[in-house]
This record gives sequence, structure tokens and C-alpha cells, in this order.
Amino acid sequence: MEKQIAIVTGAANGIGKAISQRLVADGLFVLLVDVDPISGNKTLAEIGTDKAAFYLTDISDESQVKALFQSIEKSYGQIDVLVNNAGIIRDNMIWNMDSADFDLVIKINLKGSWLMCREAARIMKQQKAGRILNISSRAWMGNKGQTNYSASKAGIIGLTRALALELGPYNVSVNAVAPGLIDTALTKELKKEVLEKLVGAQPTKTMGKPEDVAHMVSFLVSPHTNFITGQTIYVDGGKSIGAGI
Repeated sequence: MEKQIAIVTGAANGIGKAISQRLVADGLFVLLVDVDPISGNKTLAEIGTDKAAFYLTDISDESQVKALFQSIEKSYGQIDVLVNNAGIIRDNMIWNMDSADFDLVIKINLKGSWLMCREAARIMKQQKAGRILNISSRAWMGNKGQTNYSASKAGIIGLTRALALELGPYNVSVNAVAPGLIDTALTKELKKEVLEKLVGAQPTKTMGKPEDVAHMVSFLVSPHTNFITGQTIYVDGGKSIGAGI
């Protein structure tokens, strides 16, 4: 996997950072894409400028996404892997949710991933090679208070399946990873009783780690998975098999 170029969105923190670190360990040169310049440059410093580069980009802005890919293609001449990890939440019960919070979550989580996929697809189609990994969520199956987030992540599943059909003839695989309850800064902000209830609903009675998601991404972008495309792989401690709260 030497000299391959990977793009990871939402790469400055949490799952995106873990994915970036794992891909660097696998020998890829990783382009860290994020809207947080402080955390992004901090992550770059930790990884090393000889192994990664940072791009300040809002993936929900079409002009910024186009400029990003033009710059990357000019600098590196190829894009081998795209990992769409960037996303936000704006949770609330639907009767209390502003339409602006619905629009923003869809714009970043779904449209942003679609914009990144479109530009990557154009390049990978010409290369006749590539890997696209979309980070969905077990929440696509439905979570209370997340009608916007669940809808955006369900859209990611549909995007993945349709794009796998379009890019299959060009030796480009497209898959999704659906994490469950992962120990990140976001989960640490939950109230203790809420977190305990969520962990208690897990078949494993544990939370996952960002590295668990990163390991699955590493596997799916490896040369060992040429015949896997259009799939959604759960990294959720079994929550997707029916455990509820």
C-alpha cells in the first residue's frame, strides 16, 4: 500500500483521527480534511508532515470541494482512497427540532459526503482503481431524538449502494462502515445516567473505541477486499442485531 493517497474527512479528532493514524501506519499518505484548523494542524504535527498534509475545507461547500480535489490532483496526481467520516449531530425530538437543524445535518452528513464522492468518482473512474469508504452509523436504523441524523446516515447507506453499482465496472469499490456507541469526546459529554443506559443496551455491555472503526476501514481499503462492494459493515458491539432501550 506504499505511496497510495488517502483522503479522510473529519480527520482532526475522534474516529477520523484514528482512521488517519491507522492508514498512515498502513503506509498511505493521508490528506487530513477538516474545518477545525487548530485540531487539524495539531493532528498533522502528531502524524508528521512527511506522512500527511492538512486541508482546511468545508465539505458541504461545493466550490471548496471542487477546489480541494483540483489541488490534490495537481499535487499528487492520484486519489486511491476516500474516507467520508465528517459529520455533525443536532439532536432533539422532532416536535422541538428547528428545520435549520435538519437542513444543516443533511447538508454536512449527506450532501457533503455526496460532493466528496462525486469528485473522487470522476478521478477514480479514469484511474480504473480506487476505494471509497462512507462512515454511516447504526443510528440509520432509527434513534429517538435523531430524525435528522438517522435520515442522513440512512442516506449514506443508499448513496453507498448506488455508487457501488456505478463504479463497479471501473475497479472502484464503495462500502460503508456503521459504528455504534464509540468512546469519543462526544459520548463523554453525555450525562452519566444516559451513558450507563446506552452501554447497558449493548450486547457486549461496552463501548467501542475509535481504533475499532479504524481497523475495519483499514481492512476494507486493503488489496484483500477486491470482491467486497456495496456493503455496510457494523462496528457496534452487536447493537444492530436487535438490542433496544
